[in-house]
Amino acid sequence: MGPAGPAGPQGRSGFPGPAGARGLPGLVVMCGRDRIDSISQDLESLKRSIVKLDLAISYDFVRSMGKKYFVSHKERGPFSRAYEFCSQQGLELALPQNDDENRVLTQMFDEGVKMAWINVNNKKAESNFKADMKNQPLTFTNWAEGQPDKSIQNIGCTVLSENGAWRVTEECALDAYDPLCRIRPLLVKERRKLDSDYFVSTPKCKQRR
Repeated sequence: MGPAGPAGPQGRSGFPGPAGARGLPGLVVMCGRDRIDSISQDLESLKRSIVKLDLAISYDFVRSMGKKYFVSHKERGPFSRAYEFCSQQGLELALPQNDDENRVLTQMFDEGVKMAWINVNNKKAESNFKADMKNQPLTFTNWAEGQPDKSIQNIGCTVLSENGAWRVTEECALDAYDPLCRIRPLLVKERRKLDSDYFVSTPKCKQRR
């Protein structure tokens, strides 16, 4: 076999290939004013958490459920006083969100009256007892049989009874336990994530790549 001949002329370019896969998102970099604002917001949230936790330990009854605290002075009074007291303290009248919370709240009861007001809208016309006092729909209920009482046409306040069942009564001036308030501590926010962009600390100014 003889030696190889000279190379031939370059051929024409082929057709374009398919587009490649989309690359990973770049980083959002925070610094300067953005970093200061973020840290300030975290510190303010932490301060509010500490204030509310200090408030919790001043009550006679305190129970922790996850990130919530249920508290009470274990005094008795009408529904209006219970709701107003919690609101004035920057808290909320308690409203169980699941079976565990419902059961924990009954631990407050001792001898005597074994009822506590809970945060169900007391105006039938507004929600038919299916929302809280801010008119947000209830996500959990534990009504006793025959409750809420359909005979109540106007105002009815909801009590949590000894066995955990809920009942509506027209006697909103009853001496049920009050206040039974809920504290939801504010935790320092996690580092922000927006879609696939992550914020990181850097001495450079804010940029997106």
